[in-house]
Amino acid sequence: MATAPSAPTALELTRITGRIGAVVHGLKLDGELPRTTVEQVRAALHAHKVLFFRGQHHLDDASHEAFARLLGHPVGHPTVPAADGRYVFELDATKGVRANNWHTDVTFVPAYPAASILRAVELPPYGGETMWANTAAAYRAMPAALKVFAEQLRAVHTNDFDYAARLGLRPELAENREVADLFRQVFVSTAFKTEHPVVRVHPVTGEKTILLGAFTQSLVGFASDDSRELIALLQRFVEKPENTVRWSWQVGDVAIWDNRATQHYAVNDYGDHPRLVRRITLDGDVPVGVDGVPSRLLEPAEPPRVAGIVPAAELEALSH
Repeated sequence: MATAPSAPTALELTRITGRIGAVVHGLKLDGELPRTTVEQVRAALHAHKVLFFRGQHHLDDASHEAFARLLGHPVGHPTVPAADGRYVFELDATKGVRANNWHTDVTFVPAYPAASILRAVELPPYGGETMWANTAAAYRAMPAALKVFAEQLRAVHTNDFDYAARLGLRPELAENREVADLFRQVFVSTAFKTEHPVVRVHPVTGEKTILLGAFTQSLVGFASDDSRELIALLQRFVEKPENTVRWSWQVGDVAIWDNRATQHYAVNDYGDHPRLVRRITLDGDVPVGVDGVPSRLLEPAEPPRVAGIVPAAELEALSH
């Protein structure tokens, strides 16, 4: 007599903090995971916002991408095409790529990534940790009056800014000017501006999340000084320690985060030592505010036809 298949085993998880982060034990990531396991990973991701997997040394770029395809549709960076045609985006500290600011990935386009999958390849002997913040918890912690105010706000996000200032570089030094010029050349090959709601509704969980971070340039309808102060006020709720988790990397670690409900910060405290990580992002959706109004692309008027970038004329249809 044939034996009935056993029920799928739930993921073995250890929560790291009260509001964000969990370690998944005993799971080898690859492109052959059963559908039930993938759904459990997805559910855990929505619940804990960021998941960590130790010991994934077997992954290379191809198997990293194969696993990513189980969770969604990989998408390339809007301005940095992969050299080999794959979707892996390399962050190499020796080339000046240090994301040491609070940000949500690629919010300068309308349908920014739904999730990111990051793999540690080479690490410094100390430092180089990454922090994540739960932007849904940050919204919930805001006073009721501030929630009502924030839900009415729209913000402009852009990839076109002063890279020397953003990276904390001294522009009077030639080598710093070179780094800033490199960032501008690479990341602003096309300059984007997108208007997003400051509070978006998560399409899966229904949670309200704060949509800000380093790509935020200004608030619509406010003078620049007022914009900066209001953005800083709202951002402080995101960065409160109780909404964050800090991860100490080991080579072979993988982190997956819900990019629609988090911000993250790569701590730049390791001097000139190498730090190499590789990331794949999954295509997202056009955010919708509490009022039901979707995000819209402001610039360029004729955007490239790549995933994550949606012409303004198509946004209304996509939101229905």
